[in-house]
This record gives sequence, structure tokens and C-alpha cells, in this order.
Amino acid sequence: MKVALEGIELHLAHPDELNVTWVGQEEAMRQLMAAWMVLNDRDVPMNPRLLGKPGVGKTTMAYAAGKRLGREVYIIQATVDTRPEDLLIMPVVEGTSRLKYVASPLVTAMIRGGVAILDEGNRMSEKSWASLAPLLDNRRYIESIVAGLKVKAHRDFRLVATMNDDSSTFDLPEYIHSRLQPQILIDFPEREEELAILRENLPFSPDDVLQYVTDFLQQAHASDESYTVRDGVNVARFALKLSSEAGQPPKLLLTLAIKAILGEEALRYQPRR
Repeated sequence: MKVALEGIELHLAHPDELNVTWVGQEEAMRQLMAAWMVLNDRDVPMNPRLLGKPGVGKTTMAYAAGKRLGREVYIIQATVDTRPEDLLIMPVVEGTSRLKYVASPLVTAMIRGGVAILDEGNRMSEKSWASLAPLLDNRRYIESIVAGLKVKAHRDFRLVATMNDDSSTFDLPEYIHSRLQPQILIDFPEREEELAILRENLPFSPDDVLQYVTDFLQQAHASDESYTVRDGVNVARFALKLSSEAGQPPKLLLTLAIKAILGEEALRYQPRR
């Protein structure tokens, strides 16, 4: 896809297409949808951030929210190496000394009125955040020095940042912190929600395996352990694969799967039954 802005041709990114379903925690989803709401012509959408431990479903929730709006969804993975041009417009050499300008997924979402998910945003440096400052307030534009362009966001454009609550992240500068509001906490799901998520991800699994893994996760949550439903999906999936390979019932292989995925110390949370 290509568009022309101020005489400059931009090559656009493709939206992400994920086969995911958000299960449970509808209150958090309601808060996100409310933050994106526009009340009148003088109002602008907010830029919420979803905060929680790795693996609790922040990106899945943000993607599902974008799809509820009927919009294209673009995911931008932030890292410590993310540069401003990675977030905005990148020059790429094409052919013999010819430049083409490639819009990032975020800028593509701005142009097309899509939803941009800035994933694990607090792994990004202040320099990169600074390039987004005018987008995150009432101005709603970015400036690309590389392409010499100012790009204004489509009225339907929405942005959400996901952030991990762990020690491997940067503190946000205050001027960015105040622009990324509200903060929506994504916590561990309740037991029935967690079981429903496992069933959604592993519809081919025997239910006794999923019940066992759910009980394991709930005991870990009660001890403030950081294991998430993503870990549970991996445990159950590996046990099922071992079962297929060894010809044994998968439930008999869950101890091995837990040890292989999470380490021997995780065995203390196995259900006693």
C-alpha cells in the first residue's frame, strides 16, 4: 500500500491479523473502550496504558479492543534499541541510489485511522518517546525529520501502550507519563476466567489437563508467583505433545512439563490430588 503526502510517496505497513479472543476481565476492557471514546467535536481520545506482569494478556486485550471498534490493528514491538525513525518513517535504499520512505506501523495506523499498540513501551528510551510527544496530546501529529513530513492523525486513530510490571524496564519521563492516561491494571484472572482462557487456546485438550493446570496457576497466584496463563498454556501444550510422542495419558506427564517449562521450583504449586 502506498499514499502520497505533500508530494512524498509513503509505503505503508500491513495490519496485524491475529487469531485471538479476549476472555474475562470485562471491567478492564470497559475502561479501555471508554478511554478511546470521543464525546464531541472538541474532544480527543485518550492514550491509555495497560500495566501488568508479562503474559497476563495485555496485548491480546488491546488487539481485541481494536477489533471491537472494527479497525485495523497495528502492533509495534518496543525494545531498548527502538529509534525515533523506527517509530515514524524510515528511509530505505531502493535500486540505484534511490530512496523510498517506509511508514512504521504506528504512522500507517495514524494515516488509515487504525489502532496502534505500542507493545512493552517502557522498554523504550526517552529519546524515542520524545518523538511521540506531539502525537500523545491534543496536537495528534508526528514530525519526521528524515522525510521532512508532518503527519496528522486520522480522527479514528487510537493508541494504547502495554507495559510490563517488572525490573527490566525504564521509568517513563513525566511529560510522557502524563500523556499516557489512564493507567489500566491487568491482573491475574479469576479461576473460571483462567480456565476459559486455557480452553480457548487449547480446545483439543482433555478437560482434566486444563483443570489441573488452572489449579496449579491459581496456587501460584495465591503465593504471588509470577507464572501467567501463557505459562499454563505452554505447560499444557507440552504435556499434550509428550503424550502424543510417548503414548501415555497427558495428565501423567504434567509434572515433567511443569519442570521443563518453569523449572523444578514450580513443582511446589502442583495440586495435591
